[in-house]
Amino acid sequence: MRRRHVGMAHGLQRTKLDKDFQQMGDNIAAEEIEQLQKQLDTFKSNLQEFARKHRKDIRKDPTFRAHFQKMCANIGVDPLASNKGFWADLLGVGDFYYELGIQIIETCIATRARDGGLTEITELQRRLEVMRRNGQGGKQQEITEDDVIRAIRTLKPLSGGFEVIPIGARKMVRSVPKELDKDQSALLLLAQKTEYLNIKIIHAELGWNDTRTQNALDHLLQDGLAWIDKQGDDVDTYWIPSYFHLDE
Repeated sequence: MRRRHVGMAHGLQRTKLDKDFQQMGDNIAAEEIEQLQKQLDTFKSNLQEFARKHRKDIRKDPTFRAHFQKMCANIGVDPLASNKGFWADLLGVGDFYYELGIQIIETCIATRARDGGLTEITELQRRLEVMRRNGQGGKQQEITEDDVIRAIRTLKPLSGGFEVIPIGARKMVRSVPKELDKDQSALLLLAQKTEYLNIKIIHAELGWNDTRTQNALDHLLQDGLAWIDKQGDDVDTYWIPSYFHLDE
């Protein structure tokens, strides 16, 4: 009987000890969270002061702007992607990506009939720079590829299909909701060196049969991603307008 009481006492003591350890752990966790929150608040405060001090540099210098974005991303702040709120008022650039996003839409729509809504990002950036320079009386606020990518991300809520997609080593901007299928992507990748395709090239490089080759080429034509040239004596040539500049 005595042994039973000893066992019960030991069990109660062990339970109390577990609760004490749990309470101690909760207290330590709470202190660490509070300390971390204080550090984040301090960092945000310093970030705000930094933004005030370098406001002009953030607006005008694309490299400086990219570094500032990375600093903000580390604490979950995205000041330049919104045209509302504290950061917009503080920096005066809350509408920077909004304005750039509208220009991207205008530029992509203007070339959609010729490239099927698939534009190489370097070409898009070049066109944007021309548009912005003409709209600012010859003065140009420099933009980078990073700026273009961030602006495209702000267009996602519009559900217009705007997205940056990699095809091989190139970054392409898609401005239509339709996604590329695997065969289309394979042909676009194959055409990057020559800017055109034909049945012989596809057979030699991809080993596809005639049916698969023609279906894939037809899909490119239907989506406006290729132009067909029937002037050749041997085989038809399929040009990829996304890879060349008609106005140069």
